[in-house]
Amino acid sequence: MAEIIGMVTCSHVPSIGNALAKNSQHDAYWGPFFDGFKPIHPWLKEHQPDVVVVFYNDHGLNFFLDTMPTFSVGAAEQYTNEDEGWGIPTLPPFKGDATLSWEIIEGLVQREFDVASCQTMKVDHAFTLPLKLLWPTEESCPVITIPICINTVQFPLPSASRCYQLGKAVGDIIQSLDSRLKFLILGSGGLSHQLDGERAGLINKKFDQDFMHSLVTHPAWATQYTNLELIEQVGTQGIELIMWLAARAALGGHVKLISSTYHVPISNTAGGIMLLEHVN
Repeated sequence: MAEIIGMVTCSHVPSIGNALAKNSQHDAYWGPFFDGFKPIHPWLKEHQPDVVVVFYNDHGLNFFLDTMPTFSVGAAEQYTNEDEGWGIPTLPPFKGDATLSWEIIEGLVQREFDVASCQTMKVDHAFTLPLKLLWPTEESCPVITIPICINTVQFPLPSASRCYQLGKAVGDIIQSLDSRLKFLILGSGGLSHQLDGERAGLINKKFDQDFMHSLVTHPAWATQYTNLELIEQVGTQGIELIMWLAARAALGGHVKLISSTYHVPISNTAGGIMLLEHVN
């Protein structure tokens, strides 16, 4: 059977790509955020995942407002990164495995999740930058990737509870695969931030840290909130934390906290990073 070895969650903003390009990782502004990945790198080297399943949200590179699926899964042999207009260097294509993706898609449909299957897919900074942060010295990402995109842009949005159930279903499917592959789950997005309107610049440190703590002790904690209640707490764009929730549900079971970092701000965003290891 396939094995889920752990979960990484992290914030994403385009300016991370600029910091990488300008070698600003050690600046006072960026240093605490990039330092959050230092304990993750030796863990990855020790555990050697074969596949990373990425829960993330698209920002208009692959989907736009006229075509916005609630849940979509990549089913391609590779995923391309293109210029988003932020001046971020384009990264090489990411390896996929269409056969493996179709097993997950078919399993989700059997579990009554109506997902869009994407046999071609462009991936933006929400997908590419966390993977680059996990393997910063590699020219291209060394593992198979499976993108699972959740809509956080166009209302109606899926509820926190529904995203948790999606993640749980993905975890169940992976663990039923007839394979010796080792899977890492990645949740990319959030934490609290709002980029426009009267509350632009919102950071809710207490809620962010309560949420991060809950992923260890009470993973379904955030499902008690409606989307509007979450947006009230963490801002319009902070709703991206549902990616962390889906990732934690996919990890399942008992976990061990390996590392946790919280740094404010990274480009008006609360920057969070966590590594949880699955414990049998």
